[in-house]
Amino acid sequence: MDHRSAVKHLPCNAICGRHENSKARFIATLFFVPICALLLLATSAFGQSASQALPENATSNSYSDGWKCDLGYRLSDDACTPVLVPENAYETNRTYGSGWECLHGFRKSNAATCIAVVVPEGGFLEASGERWQCGRGYLKQGDTCLEIVVPENGYLTDTTYGSAWVCDRGFEAVDGTCVAILVPANAYLNAAGYGEPWLCDRGFVARDGQCEAILIPENAYFDASKYGSGWKCERGYLEAGQTCARIDVPENAHLDRSGNRWQCDRNFRESQGLCVLNN
Repeated sequence: MDHRSAVKHLPCNAICGRHENSKARFIATLFFVPICALLLLATSAFGQSASQALPENATSNSYSDGWKCDLGYRLSDDACTPVLVPENAYETNRTYGSGWECLHGFRKSNAATCIAVVVPEGGFLEASGERWQCGRGYLKQGDTCLEIVVPENGYLTDTTYGSAWVCDRGFEAVDGTCVAILVPANAYLNAAGYGEPWLCDRGFVARDGQCEAILIPENAYFDASKYGSGWKCERGYLEAGQTCARIDVPENAHLDRSGNRWQCDRNFRESQGLCVLNN
């Protein structure tokens, strides 16, 4: 019996099994060949990276590939060159920035030098060591500190605006000096710091630099407001010169909110001093 007859007599499961094994080997080849190629490339790259020599004054990274320059050195064209610290400066021992800073009392004038901070007379060096300010009693003008001349009966202030000095209580500034404030009778100094230097006592009103007594007419009361006659009429009365006249409220009218005028009731309107019905 030839082989073709033998094949015909083989069981079906034997023939199918051969085909299944061939298919599995083909699929395995498709998956494993690319993976092996990738592994070979990674191994080659790792070997190449590992074979690269570290530059002088550098250290390999602890938790990643590559390297970094040691303290006191900076990367320049794949090499680690020393940090050049200028005069009046110190190394920062940091891997970032310029690698140096100016000493206290010096400041950077450009990218490579430190110059001294010149503090003028009357000034002081700031805590940063890079700038200066004028001390109390001096004003900054350009690169100098000018002494503040405080007049007699005045004192220095710490405000950053306005005058650097103010006058004592009872004095006012006039042409760079402190002149005594003349307070008239029945008045007192104004402590508000603005407005008139003095104010009249209660019951008095300022007229021509003096404080005159307020004469309150009958049916009036004292008014503490700054402006006006110093008194107001009571409710139901109207100011008439220096007196308070009683308000004659017409029929169908009533006093308004101020109490010193009248107005017509609802549905009425004023006509010739009377309140007439709206038509």
